[in-house]
This record gives sequence, C-alpha cells and structure tokens, in this order.
Amino acid sequence: MVEQHGSGTATLERVEDTVALGSRLGKQLRAGDVVVLTGPLGAGKTVLAKGIAAAMDVDGPVTSPTYVLARVHPPRRRDAPAMVHVDFYRLLDRGAADLLGELDSLDLDTELDDSVVVVEWGAGLAERLSRRHLDIRLERVSHSDVRIATWEWADTGDLS
Repeated sequence: MVEQHGSGTATLERVEDTVALGSRLGKQLRAGDVVVLTGPLGAGKTVLAKGIAAAMDVDGPVTSPTYVLARVHPPRRRDAPAMVHVDFYRLLDRGAADLLGELDSLDLDTELDDSVVVVEWGAGLAERLSRRHLDIRLERVSHSDVRIATWEWADTGDLS
C-alpha cells in the first residue's frame, strides 16, 4: 500500500504493473494534490497517469498532453476531484515562467485547488503549484522493458 507522506520503490516488468502502481497511488490522492512525474522519454509517465485516472474514476482517454499542455478529466462521481493532466515539456526552456499564470491562460474549466494535478516533465517547476506534492521518478532498465519507479511525498513548506 502506498501511504501519503511515505516513499517507496517498485520494479515494473509490464505495462500492467505501471498502470497498477498508478492506480494504487491514485486511490491516495485528494483535491489539491500535485503529482510530479519525471523520467526520460518512454519511461511510462503517461501510462502511470492512466492508472491514476482509473483509480480517480475520471472521464476521457488519458493521452500525452504535450501539444495542448493540459487536459482536464472531469470526475464521474459527484464531489470527487477532477484530474488535470499537464505536460511541461514545452515549458522547460522557460524555467522562470509563472506556472499558475500559464495554466490559468489555458482557460481550464476547473479550479486547481479542487483537482488533482498530474504533471509530466514537471520536476523543478511543478513544485511551485503546491507545497505538498508526490514526486514519482520512472527509469528504464537498460536493454529491457523493465522500469523502476521511486516515489516520495514532499512538503516544501511556504510557497512564497
């Protein structure tokens, strides 16, 4: 079981293992949480996001939001949080960008405080969205389809 404020490591031998880890993590998430997914191309960030979305029971197919920056997946259950799936890959060269301003300019139909925000390529940037966040790192084992996932809840204190 994945616990909030905890950390862990898992070996993911199949795509289904990555989805299952995302689902376990997704069951722990609450409105206002930020999940930061890091790892190289092809590491499984979007696959993990699919597992999180399944556990949160949100609408819509979960695909990489690289070209739109963010997609809102509304909840299927009343009073449950939406999932905002964000890809900061195109913002990496603008590290000083006002992230909340960037997200607000996308005219998302949801309040970030009432959602779980899952950010791909967000390390060093997404932490500015919330002082408390779940960092997940995915790495591919060389010459293999196996991935290693490590996660840790972090609290960076005051955002100011």
